Amino acid sequence: MKNVFILTGAGISAESGLKTFRDADGLWENFKVDDVASIEGFEKNPKLVHEFYNHLRVQMDKAMPNKAHIAISEFQKKNPDITVNVVTQNVDLLHEKAGTKNVLHMHGRIDETVCLNCGHVVKTLGNTQFDGVCEKCGAKNFLKPNIVFFGEMPMFMDEISDMLKHCDLFVAVGTSGVVYPAAGFVSQAKYYGAQTYLFNLEYTENNYYFDHQVMGKASETLPQFLEKLMF
Repeated sequence: MKNVFILTGAGISAESGLKTFRDADGLWENFKVDDVASIEGFEKNPKLVHEFYNHLRVQMDKAMPNKAHIAISEFQKKNPDITVNVVTQNVDLLHEKAGTKNVLHMHGRIDETVCLNCGHVVKTLGNTQFDGVCEKCGAKNFLKPNIVFFGEMPMFMDEISDMLKHCDLFVAVGTSGVVYPAAGFVSQAKYYGAQTYLFNLEYTENNYYFDHQVMGKASETLPQFLEKLMF
């Protein structure tokens, strides 16, 4: 085994106290999802969107990695001869807090802001506002949380596709496996010969491509699995 691809979704962060992206009531941290996570919502009320992510940033900053995050970090550290690629659908920084390196956030990061005029990305530690000024091009009223909204293309798709071609083991953690494009990653990995595992609270409809589905809390099941793989 030379290449491991680990995909993480909202389920892994839920064990750290962060709500999943879309609950049954259509609300996210008491905001309507369509108002704060869509291009249309941002164009309609950018001030509200910035207020929401300023609020969410505080919540995510307080959250701490759980045993599943830590297990991934430890696996990466203890196996320097294995390429361990971690791609997350989450915008929080729990993987980084756990010490995992080179994490790709395909839906963006809570600690970044992007200028829609020039594309410049900056780290965001405090509150942001739409009418701020870009430090690179000087444009005003063009700042947006560097989050992938509905209607936008996920980030790093070319890099992810290349990783999937070369992975020997594909592991999905805390993700439904039915929302594209991430739902298609397992089929790509399977096509190129990878063994595929899903760690989730419930079985997924996308079960055809998973060789194994391990049900239960990822903080309990994933550390045991990765411990057995360590050399």
